[in-house]
Amino acid sequence: MPNHPILQLRVAITASDYERLVKFYCDGLGLEPAAIWNNDGGRALMLEMGQATLELFDERQAEVIDQLEAGKRVSGQIRFAVQVPDLPSAMKRAFDNGATLIHPPVETPWGDLNVRIQDPEGLQVTLFQSK
Repeated sequence: MPNHPILQLRVAITASDYERLVKFYCDGLGLEPAAIWNNDGGRALMLEMGQATLELFDERQAEVIDQLEAGKRVSGQIRFAVQVPDLPSAMKRAFDNGATLIHPPVETPWGDLNVRIQDPEGLQVTLFQSK
């Protein structure tokens, strides 16, 4: 493995409704807690999300992707994109656990099937299945 200057990416989300967000990410997306912390009355958990990459978009690229996935510019500064093995099952599980639909699934020019949803705290998430 080459010598990389970054060994791990962690994204921290602060929730106004912690339990609802935990339910969405654990039950809705099927993630398992890797660590659980209870410190001075505060609660946190860490979820392993497989391989992580950081995508940096300029406004035009964000507009192109939003137009493709949602029909108009809708995402905020941060949006997750999560690859799933079975998009219909992942969508059902996410909706059953608090997700809302931003836009129905679309086939991308590169052949993936993408759906734009929103987590219970308002963060947009793209679920995608590669063909």
